[in-house]
Amino acid sequence: MARALPDTAGRQDAGSGRPQTPTTPVALVTGASSGIGTAVAHRLARGGDWRLLVTGRDRERLAAVARATAATAFAADLTAPDERDRLVTDALVAAGRLDLLVAGAGVGWAGRFSTMPPADIDQVLQLDLAATIHLVRLVLPHMLAAGRGQIVLVGSVAGTVGVRDEAVYSAAKAAIGTFADALRYEVREGGVQVLHVVPGVVDTPFFERRGVPYTRALPRPVSADRVADAVAGALRRGRTEVYVPAWLRLPGRVRGVAPSLYHRLAHRFG
Repeated sequence: MARALPDTAGRQDAGSGRPQTPTTPVALVTGASSGIGTAVAHRLARGGDWRLLVTGRDRERLAAVARATAATAFAADLTAPDERDRLVTDALVAAGRLDLLVAGAGVGWAGRFSTMPPADIDQVLQLDLAATIHLVRLVLPHMLAAGRGQIVLVGSVAGTVGVRDEAVYSAAKAAIGTFADALRYEVREGGVQVLHVVPGVVDTPFFERRGVPYTRALPRPVSADRVADAVAGALRRGRTEVYVPAWLRLPGRVRGVAPSLYHRLAHRFG
């Protein structure tokens, strides 16, 4: 069950001290207990324009983020259908509306696909893909009924080009990118915007949790704050897709126009 943690922040924005009203737009950030989700929560709080709701599985870290960002926290496991349902219900009860969903929850796994345990395959696909799609399905009708809303789907460059020893993670993130495109066509006339964020390597605990450290020389890791700034900027400008850093768009373009060359380079450099 998704349960609200103690609301020590009240109903005042952490970034500006601006009192919140029933018309203040509401943002729900998933995966907010660490990494990109935490950074996005802090960035939105600094902007002073949102009432912030955050969710994650680590109750202690989530409570700390909520205190720092004046957010209401809901501890939930998004892979559990009843907890997803409860999260959206409780969020709407608490805030009365949902104007922005940032789907930042995710998990990785690195190694040869032939040795990947079935339970880990299911975990990556359930959290990175299925849980995200189901959560959007729960939130979207409320946005369409209101005639407005923004959905941010956090993908990965691994989903654009495929990464060696990350076959299932790459597949899940590729599906998120395609889902973003297809959903965008469907909801545009309903006033809902869909933003696909494509980070490269991000300096977060992600690599520690997947069990294999990041050792490649390139691309160099960027900070989670840089990704959060890109999300905020793309939302302001109404962008549909943003790469962080921007040059990571290039490998996908090479793959599209010169697939043979791309595959030779990818085989050599991984």
